Amino acid sequence: MRTIVYVDGYNFYFGVLRNTDYKWLDIVSLVKHICHVQNPSIEIAAVKFFTAPVITRLATRGEKSQQSQDAYHRALVNRHPDTIEIIKGYYLMEKGTPPRYKNPIDKQDRVEVWKLEEKQTDVNIALHLYRDAMLKHCDHAVLVSSDSDLVSAFKFIGQDFPSHHIGLILPRRQAKEDEKTRPANAGLSELANWTRSYILDEELGKFQLPEKVPTKKKPAIKPDYW
Repeated sequence: MRTIVYVDGYNFYFGVLRNTDYKWLDIVSLVKHICHVQNPSIEIAAVKFFTAPVITRLATRGEKSQQSQDAYHRALVNRHPDTIEIIKGYYLMEKGTPPRYKNPIDKQDRVEVWKLEEKQTDVNIALHLYRDAMLKHCDHAVLVSSDSDLVSAFKFIGQDFPSHHIGLILPRRQAKEDEKTRPANAGLSELANWTRSYILDEELGKFQLPEKVPTKKKPAIKPDYW
């Protein structure tokens, strides 16, 4: 089956990579592996990676965080030039005034905070999913996300293109014994033809990029703090 994989980069980072040593991940090789385990007949035509540039004034390491993100994107593009496409949205930072945490809630007691939102990513993923199905760019879509905002895209594809298969890889690490985790997204799973519910640490470790990836200019080098 001709397959396009759609990776929600933000969702994947916070669900799988944050606070780990696996950030220099070869996401293309990882999803190829998972799809092949699911069905050896799957052929990956493209991997679409949806993300947004780091805001340096909010990032823990400032400009170094942006440089690290840029290096990672260059490494992926040069490692898989015929497969991966990086599609960028943006972050919106504005003042918010949510209620202070109390139980019960006091709507009058509010605090000023910086509110950070990733913009365009959900819409971009939904439109690419639907457009690729409509134009028959693939026979099979695989979403790597647990974002419930994409349930409607799954519903419409199922209704309008019933022969179009949909797979789901939930960006979650396998829970350890007695470890509490957020429940899987049942809404997405119910509409998918198959679901992979977690990603193994062994898989994350196996599919790491080389520490130095050649490019047409200077090599993309793994950040020292990754």
